[in-house]
This record gives sequence, structure tokens and C-alpha cells, in this order.
Amino acid sequence: MSAVDPTDTRWRLHVDPTRCIGSGICAGVAPKHFVLVDGLSRPVEEQVTPADAVLDAADSCPMEAIVVSDVEGLRIAPEG
Repeated sequence: MSAVDPTDTRWRLHVDPTRCIGSGICAGVAPKHFVLVDGLSRPVEEQVTPADAVLDAADSCPMEAIVVSDVEGLRIAPEG
């Protein structure tokens, strides 16, 4: 995984509630960015400053419920 480019402005975080199983991995990997609410993950903020922890959380989600995109909607993570 490459380091985050600090020149990027903001990323959008989305957790698909139909895919999330509430494993809590995202909240453990990126506690500043994800919390569990009623057993499901939720981003703390919809738009965030780019951070490697956000990419790690998206890549660690067993259900690929987390999508990180740029503000134009281009998918950043998870890859593939």
C-alpha cells in the first residue's frame, strides 16, 4: 500500500448497512473515523482528510462494506 498523498483534499466515507456485519475491525483500525452504532459501523464524519488508517479499515472489512472515494466519486478503496 502506498502512503497517502497529503495534497489530496478530502475523501468521502460510506458504509453500506446492507453489507456491514458489525465486526468492529474498522473501529479498531481507525477509531477516529469509524464507530459502531446499534451493531453496525458508521463513519464519524462523511468527509475526512486522507489517512492511511481509513484505507486500512476499508481493506480490512470482511464484507467490503466500506467504500472510500474522492469528492468526485472516484473509488479509492477497497481496490478491485
